[in-house]
Amino acid sequence: MTGRIAAAGAAYFAIVFIAGFLFGTLRTLWLTPWIGPLAAVAAELPPMLAIAYAASAPIMRRFAVGTRAERLAAGLVAFILLMAAEFALAAAFGIPPAAYAASWLTAPGALGLLGQVLFALVPALRGPRPAQ
Repeated sequence: MTGRIAAAGAAYFAIVFIAGFLFGTLRTLWLTPWIGPLAAVAAELPPMLAIAYAASAPIMRRFAVGTRAERLAAGLVAFILLMAAEFALAAAFGIPPAAYAASWLTAPGALGLLGQVLFALVPALRGPRPAQ
């Protein structure tokens, strides 16, 4: 894997992770107590995927990641970084890795994991946008 693909994946991860951290905090502290965990994750998913969609093309263009295979590889890098960050955050809150992974077996956890997989696929599915 080339450095530009890894750099594109890392940049894509960073932008979406920062947004996800902010949205996740709002979801956890405000939305979940109000509408429940599944509805809160379902409400968070569209804006997060919109952010991923908006961020992907300029980042892929910036790092000259043009082919679908390269964009898929960059998305995989971003997904691996996201999973590492998620497990690290869970550990910081005292949640063992097995318990965190088991949370994917709940409806909110499965929906969240689906969103993370879609996040990884967005660069490949969206494709490059012509330079302006």
